[in-house]
Amino acid sequence: MTAHTNRMSGVTALVLAGGDGERLRPFTERWLGRHVPKQYCTFAGTRSMLDHTLDRAACLCDPSRIVTVAGRRHRDLLQSRRPRPSDGVFLFQPRNLDTAPGVLFGLVHALHRDPDTTVVLFPSDHFVHPEWLFVEKVRDAVRAVARLPERMILLGATPADLEEDYGWIVPAEELGSDPSQPLRAARAFVEKPPPARAAALFAQGALWNTLVLVARGRTLWEVAAERLGRLTPYFKALEAAIDTPREADVLEAIYRELPRANFSSELLQQAAERIAVLPLDGVQWNDWGRPERIAESLLAIGREPAFSLGLLAEPVHEPAVAAGARRDPRAA
Repeated sequence: MTAHTNRMSGVTALVLAGGDGERLRPFTERWLGRHVPKQYCTFAGTRSMLDHTLDRAACLCDPSRIVTVAGRRHRDLLQSRRPRPSDGVFLFQPRNLDTAPGVLFGLVHALHRDPDTTVVLFPSDHFVHPEWLFVEKVRDAVRAVARLPERMILLGATPADLEEDYGWIVPAEELGSDPSQPLRAARAFVEKPPPARAAALFAQGALWNTLVLVARGRTLWEVAAERLGRLTPYFKALEAAIDTPREADVLEAIYRELPRANFSSELLQQAAERIAVLPLDGVQWNDWGRPERIAESLLAIGREPAFSLGLLAEPVHEPAVAAGARRDPRAA
């Protein structure tokens, strides 16, 4: 992806790269001889999953407004890659305490830079195709937030099967009549349903929760203060120390005391009334939590995995579409 002419003003991309990739650890150790979190792996072509995410973010906003939250233990992995002008700023968490602290860490930095910013949360370890269409959907969500500033817009993927490992979003009534922004209110969230429940959700048009969220920074902070009030005072203290000699010491101090918290279950699921859902129509999405999913996704778009299929715990058969698929140069 190289088209940066449609960057949007006032937008900050918050890239979440602090995960340790434990679900894929057995596979990455077999493949690479050591464990590497999946966001730092190059599963095809020449770019890692993090590189793909940063490139998508650079299509949306100026690189100076890309903020990536990574783990301190990931510094060596980041230093081993070639730095690029479009990479933006990296923040390093002293400890991985699940997703909510990572979001708030990036959010206070974004608000410190621009109190009026609109933020886009980008998990760095998800597969999307085609990337250009995904970015267009994110732009639609940014425009929707300008129209509905008190709502947070969550992108929902159209289910390809009855996946039990994902969170599902149950949509409610339509919000507005703009066909380019087919927004629905969020009625409820269902996390990792059993097969029968997944089938019922599929039948009623529920969507997969991608965790790609667009919101005014102030709105997200307001909801976090309501739902994650045990965390936000720590990050309020950090915000007061940003760009001062105390910043590093304050960061260390708060991460010694911070509790673990999950952004999806403790904020999104508890604030459904503040969320609108925008379907990712025409976009393939997968969280690549299992190596079989990685191989299936790549083969379906005509890409050759960088690893041997013999490393997989389960056999993967190349989809028929892959045989005659034309390679999309934007996915390289």
